[in-house]
Amino acid sequence: MIVVMPVRHKLLILDDDQDVLELYREMLAHLPSQPDVHTATSGARAIALLESEPFTLLLSDLKMPKMDGLQVLAIVRRKFPQLRTAVMTSVADEQFRARAYAMGVDLFVEKPSTGKEIIFFLDCIESLLGREVAGGFRGVQSKSLVDIIQLECLSQSSSVLKITNGLLEGKIWIQNGEAIDAAVEDLAGEAAFQKILSWKTGNFEILAAEPARKRTIFNSYQGLLLETAQALDEAQAAEGEALPGSEAAAEGKEPASSLAALARFHGVEFVLASRPGEKEKVDSWGLENPDQVANFVGQTLAGFRALSERLQVGQLSGLEGMGLQRHLAIASHEEAALCAGFRRSLTRNQVQETMKRIVAKWVS
Repeated sequence: MIVVMPVRHKLLILDDDQDVLELYREMLAHLPSQPDVHTATSGARAIALLESEPFTLLLSDLKMPKMDGLQVLAIVRRKFPQLRTAVMTSVADEQFRARAYAMGVDLFVEKPSTGKEIIFFLDCIESLLGREVAGGFRGVQSKSLVDIIQLECLSQSSSVLKITNGLLEGKIWIQNGEAIDAAVEDLAGEAAFQKILSWKTGNFEILAAEPARKRTIFNSYQGLLLETAQALDEAQAAEGEALPGSEAAAEGKEPASSLAALARFHGVEFVLASRPGEKEKVDSWGLENPDQVANFVGQTLAGFRALSERLQVGQLSGLEGMGLQRHLAIASHEEAALCAGFRRSLTRNQVQETMKRIVAKWVS
């Protein structure tokens, strides 16, 4: 019997900081595909390694002394055209981003700093390593355009996504991590955004930002993606071929959260409504662990209400907390509680004002 061993991909990391190399070596070695991870501290050393044995992917820092990442990529593209390439940088620079994609890199990403960014970064690298699957978009093969947009928004980038699908060409404008406009054929705004996201395959480029672009989309990118997915599900269901995993295709799946409309407000990452002590009355949008969050909200409100009574300062109406990864706001109405998570880029005043609008819509 002949046993065929799975292919073990070779990954080369290039960075002039030895500590960074060790950190990324450790993280990437534990990917599901368990790649054979090599490192290099200079462009010359990286090219020498690439010449000595075949590699699947080169992950390169951008700014390095003597030979920077773009110079290495120019040589690599000419000498090793089949090698997949990814660029990571600690400094956001739209000109470098545009130049890198123009040179044909598969992925350009800022070095992750939060848990969510690290998970998404590792997922993208794993996807590049296993990119034999047909379909997807150049840059993150086997990933959808939704993933590409989320990556741009999570890194709070300002850029223009140019997407081509056959003879069709569309653009999505992103400003400080929010989709502000889209255009394809004779469509604009949210209609164009939904049209572009209906494409299953294609190519994309990330162009320099256009700060003067007029904003036509005011929905948060999370709410925009959710509504687009629902619209696509409904359209396909009407044609008798619902998307796999969609509400129309999944038997017994709960309907979409009634809180989805609250996610339209700028900067909202998740929303949860609950009645403390009644687990079956928890409704949420954007959360993987709603029951745990509901318990936290109930305990927090109970604690602060008890404190308010002892201090005799009046009835508790709401709470705000500003965190390093995200901000949190809690409000109560009659026997129900509402909790909303906000992006860390929002100021306290923005959180307070947005929460007031969310609560007003919730109780109406």
